[in-house]
This record gives sequence, C-alpha cells and structure tokens, in this order.
Amino acid sequence: MSELHLFDMDGTLLRGTTASRELATVLGVAAELAALEADFVSGRIDGPGFAVGIRALWHALTPDHVVEAFAASPWLAGIGDVCADIRARGGRTAVITLSPDFFAAHLCGLGVDEVVASRFPAVPFRAPVDPAGILLPESKVRAAEDLRLRHGLPVSRVVAYGDSLSDVPLFRHLEHTVAVNADDHLADLAALSYRGESLTDAYGLARSLLD
Repeated sequence: MSELHLFDMDGTLLRGTTASRELATVLGVAAELAALEADFVSGRIDGPGFAVGIRALWHALTPDHVVEAFAASPWLAGIGDVCADIRARGGRTAVITLSPDFFAAHLCGLGVDEVVASRFPAVPFRAPVDPAGILLPESKVRAAEDLRLRHGLPVSRVVAYGDSLSDVPLFRHLEHTVAVNADDHLADLAALSYRGESLTDAYGLARSLLD
C-alpha cells in the first residue's frame, strides 16, 4: 500500500455540523441536544457521559432515521471521487471520528475503506452504552497508529484531515496534516489549510505534501 488518508467526520467531511446534530434534527430534539452539548463543553459531563446522554435522548431512533439524517447532511463535495483516486494510487482511506459508529459507517457507501468510530449499541437501542467503546481525542492517535502499522507505512505516507480540538493530538503526532474549515485550535498546527466545500480541493493540497 502506498499511502493512507485519515479523515475526521464532524466539521470536516460533514460541513459545519455534527452527526449528533443531524440526528437530533431528524428526531426533533435539537434543543435538548444543545443543552447536552453545553454540559459537555463546560466539563459537567465527559465524552462517555455525553454518549450516555444522547443514547437516552435518541430512545426512539430507528435505522430509517439514521439513513434520513445521513442523506440530508451537508457533506463536502467529491468524497467518492477522492476515495477512488486514492485507491487507484494504491492507497487507503479511513474515517476516525468520536461520533457514533452506526452513523459514520454509512461513509463506506461513499467510498471510504474503513471507519473507526465510537461504538454504540445497535439501533433501535436495546442495550446501554459501554463507556469503554467511546473514543476520545487521544484515541485518534492510537487508531491512526494501528492503521499505519497494519498497512506497513511510514509516518511520511500518512495524511490527516481535521477541523477542531478533537484533532489536535493526531495533528501533533503526524507531519502531513490538512486543516479543513478549521477553528483556531487546529489552524496553527496544520501543515496546510483549506476553506471551502470541496474535498477534491482539500485533497489537492494533501497531494502536494505526498508528491
């Protein structure tokens, strides 16, 4: 394998929003989610606590809701084309996200080779959330290293794309990084930055790092 491209989902491939917000919109619980997010940002709850909260909030969630939310979400343009080009060059793509696996897994239908995400019980929920399955920002480094070592690649053949605080550990770990519509937490750490609505254009920047 020649190269590995690691994409964040919320705020990166998913423009200006998160999987949780898109799901909450479909379920009509956007205000309740906003209150839960405020508790998370303030530190009143941690990542696993947030996951337990959204599992309770989404008690009526069905697979059809997930499909509807995914289809209505504002994705960057060109995801399929970028994944196809990387594959044609002998590379692989992966999404590493703190968001629920049952949502992120649909990215494989757009051409992503692999998804690493927080593990939730199957939808509709019948089991509780296992806190051990909920990813944290530092989990992205471990996931990236697992993928890199599995495919036998040097760090110089790995590129990460991200937008926010949760991507900081991974951006500090890798040398090839592209900030995509990023906030101040990430812009100064990234090798290159992109603002816009096209993954094709952001990928063009990444090619300049690899080629």
